[in-house]
Amino acid sequence: MRILVLGGDGMLGHRLLKELRPRHDVRGTLRQDAAAYGHYGLFPAESSYFGVDVRSLERMAEVFADFRPEAVVNAVGIVKQRASAHDAIPSLEINSLLPHRLSVLCRGAGARLVHVSTDCVFSGEEGMYRDDDPSDAKDLYGKSKYLGEVGDPGCITLRTSIIGPELARKTGLLEWFLAQTGTIRGFRRAIFSGFTTAELARVIETLLVRHPGASGVYNVSTDPINKYDLLVGLRDRLGRDVEIVPDDDFHCDRSLDSSRFRAEFGYTPPSWDGLLDELAGEIKAGKR
Repeated sequence: MRILVLGGDGMLGHRLLKELRPRHDVRGTLRQDAAAYGHYGLFPAESSYFGVDVRSLERMAEVFADFRPEAVVNAVGIVKQRASAHDAIPSLEINSLLPHRLSVLCRGAGARLVHVSTDCVFSGEEGMYRDDDPSDAKDLYGKSKYLGEVGDPGCITLRTSIIGPELARKTGLLEWFLAQTGTIRGFRRAIFSGFTTAELARVIETLLVRHPGASGVYNVSTDPINKYDLLVGLRDRLGRDVEIVPDDDFHCDRSLDSSRFRAEFGYTPPSWDGLLDELAGEIKAGKR
């Protein structure tokens, strides 16, 4: 299958390239010129589109015409941790408008679209949010991502959250944790039901290969885990000398009820023991 990954240098994007390439014809778009990526060894010229501003419809149309993708995975986003997440114009262009523009491009090209949304479309006040629960995000990031969710025919939006290694913009939970020493806090009332990037990449491939008619907006999740237990599990597997002090003051429960996705697609998520074993093994092996 010819699969185009938008945002090939991101946390999810680079993992998708690594997971999908052995079995598919995969190309990725990258924001910067080729010189910025040479040291990673992940972006060969023949399967990479460098210097692509995904906001440019003309440039995106050129990429589509050149590659003729059968499927497109949108792994581009202005993430919450970046300063630009507070800037309305890029947030709305990338998080809200781009997925709908991609839907139009994909329809014209006869390609399927997989768009990745976030659990941050919810405030975290309640937990175990269902697919049809109204978004109650309080910030620009969550609101902009909600506006970008597409479920047209040929388009599927996966609402989830991820943890995994990053290449450059080390803003996520895992890279933060790996940089810590001494004593840190672990929030026992901060509930997470997302995936490792490796598992989400497998979910996306399964949808593309086995469920060609899938469309709609779906919560996709593991069984919930609190972030204290998550960090302790990582620490113990990696043998890191970090003290994690339990903190019960902060509360945020963005856990997702993904029973609809599990039933319709026959999906059973791995246990967190299994996911953390795999993630820790990759970190120890130096795989990014």
